Amino acid sequence: MAHLRSRRRLALAVPVVLSLTASLGFIPGVATAAAPQSAPAVTAAEGPNLAYVVNTKTDRRTIESVKKAIAKAGGTVVTTYAKIGVIVVHSANPEFGPQIRTARGVQSAGATRTTPLTAAGTTDEGAADYLSAAEAAKVKAAATPESEPLEADQWDLRAIGADKAAKINPGSKKVTVAVIDTGVDDTHPDLAPNFSAKQSANCVGGVADTSEGAWRPYTAEDYHGTHVAGEIAAARNGIGVAGVAPGVKVSGIKVSDPDNGLFYPESVVCAFVFAADHGVEITNNSYYVDPWLYNCMNDPDQKAIVDAVNRAQQYATKKGTLHLASAGNSNHDLDSDAIVDDTSPDDSTPVSRTIDPHECFDVPTQLPGIVTVSATGVQNLKSYYSTYGKGVIDIAAPGGDRLYQIPDTPSKNGRILSTMPNNQYGFLQGTSMASPHAAGVAALLKSEHPWASPAQLQALLKAQADNPGCPDSYDQDGNGTQDANCEGGKRVNGFYGFGIVNALKAVK
Repeated sequence: MAHLRSRRRLALAVPVVLSLTASLGFIPGVATAAAPQSAPAVTAAEGPNLAYVVNTKTDRRTIESVKKAIAKAGGTVVTTYAKIGVIVVHSANPEFGPQIRTARGVQSAGATRTTPLTAAGTTDEGAADYLSAAEAAKVKAAATPESEPLEADQWDLRAIGADKAAKINPGSKKVTVAVIDTGVDDTHPDLAPNFSAKQSANCVGGVADTSEGAWRPYTAEDYHGTHVAGEIAAARNGIGVAGVAPGVKVSGIKVSDPDNGLFYPESVVCAFVFAADHGVEITNNSYYVDPWLYNCMNDPDQKAIVDAVNRAQQYATKKGTLHLASAGNSNHDLDSDAIVDDTSPDDSTPVSRTIDPHECFDVPTQLPGIVTVSATGVQNLKSYYSTYGKGVIDIAAPGGDRLYQIPDTPSKNGRILSTMPNNQYGFLQGTSMASPHAAGVAALLKSEHPWASPAQLQALLKAQADNPGCPDSYDQDGNGTQDANCEGGKRVNGFYGFGIVNALKAVK
């Protein structure tokens, strides 16, 4: 299944952002150092057919020149995003990357995968736990006249006041949250009333397919995006569960590869551009871009991935779209000096490496301007798996905790209950579940403040959050050793950023 797992980010550390902007040429049209000579003709033997992103200036003359160099180096253009200067290419020339990086006008270029093309990851933690008919009957028996049938098991809504907020303002139909994920089952009765087909697509491979149903999951096992969508905007219609913002629209932009479920860079680039061009106000990103958990800037392939995805998300931000992303489930301190990454690349054979999270970046979470969300349980403590880090985490939200934070609900399940494909419901936990809760609150804020820019929305998200402060102890398993170290104060810290989101405050 796609890697909806770890994440990190650099938007708060201004000197780091500025240095990265300078070195990467994050703003389309700002050149990085590139050799002036033209690419040599292809002389190498044919190799595996790989996908690449080639990043250049946005003017037509440069793009056309680079396209000629791509052809000369043995590449085939899949699609061109001229507005951000990103070209998606396939090539079987094993030397395509080094050759195209020498072409005039190319700012960065690299392979987006380490295995050949064939005819994620996501950030949920553990397998899904489906709600059985017997369990559903038990939950429904505890329902109140004003609640949804399964809402008694939704401790997460009550934890952030979303149940009360819905009575004041459930959100505006003029606000859409796009779920960039494994696809959304828009036929689910809890999602159908709020689904926006005209803002949905299948972006797998880098080209948007908007044909009917293209945005739906491949199989019932690709449930992640449907679960996320329900957390955001499941309708209050007397069926099943409710979302944090049950009055807003939700769309699905599928980016998971059909063969391995991975979220490749060209698909994510397509998703951000598509969302921006179709008037989406908010995107939820509960994944990291494969195949690298952390993309190191001293590697030309990984640097090109960071550059391409960043151009796309910045393009969307400038058009008014706010992005939220999950912090990850590795319990990593993203403000530490070193992290062991033994999962990358995840599309071939992983190699253990020690990286500096200030130099090697989780994408898209670590990119400037993206809101990074950590996970909490029913006790408002950081979930045992949630990644954290002072100056990295912006806000926190319910993501579930099945081990140490058990709610007093009919099912006694510490995870998050939401929609699943084929009209089902199930429990999942992870920072994948935290990010959509925060995205739902952002949608409520956008409903209340329709003219707010992405930066203003981010400020509002931080302002309405409740910060519990660092716990006196975080020895979750009781073995006498701290399981994570929280740094910072009551206003902002590494576990919760500026605090846990509050839907009720958002609508007041």
